Amino acid sequence: MRKAMRAAAMITTVKTALVGAVLIGLVLAGSRAADEQSRIAPQALGQVSRLPPLPQPLDPIMQQMFDQRRAMGGAVINLQLVTGHAPKFSRAAAAMAFTIRFDAVTPRRLLELAILRTAEIVGSDYEVNQHRPLMKRCGYSDAQIAAVGAWQGSALFDDEQRTVLGYVEEMAHGGDVTDATFAALAQRFTPVEIVEITYTVANYYGNGLLTKALKIENETDGRLTVPGTC
Repeated sequence: MRKAMRAAAMITTVKTALVGAVLIGLVLAGSRAADEQSRIAPQALGQVSRLPPLPQPLDPIMQQMFDQRRAMGGAVINLQLVTGHAPKFSRAAAAMAFTIRFDAVTPRRLLELAILRTAEIVGSDYEVNQHRPLMKRCGYSDAQIAAVGAWQGSALFDDEQRTVLGYVEEMAHGGDVTDATFAALAQRFTPVEIVEITYTVANYYGNGLLTKALKIENETDGRLTVPGTC
């Protein structure tokens, strides 16, 4: 009798262990699936431009970029959800943006000022929507941000900022910068900084045209690009 009871107890224990193992396996599998799904932005499944949503599973280049952006404190924004159709181009464009935000000699505050004014001139609501918050992060007041488009008549910008804005104004309106405007820039900035400012304007002018041509929608859920440092 005792042997039978012990055998029954052992069978019950084995069954319980098997059930527990199955449940743990299901939980782990579900966790892995959820983790894998979380690596793909939910917005990737919806249309945010003239182009269709990105194909799933994501291209490895884009998956790596998305993971990197999150690790750097940013979100996967609509720009990447659209340009991700050409992963290598998207990666190259992101490299330039990160160079501007992390590796430039020119003060970031001045580069953000140049970016916002460029976006306004191009008429890119998308870039304006993304970079106004970055202007705030870089210490600009709401009044200054609102006045960027009419900087010539504003007393809210110092001489250094006005010099940058003057250069941006002429460069982004056809590229024919006058000798006087360039001389004013050269008095305050080194050749390295001048090239950085020029690249920044050119990059975001092109980006602005891209966002308009593809009709990339503004984020309405608070998603912002990798902020960088100011």
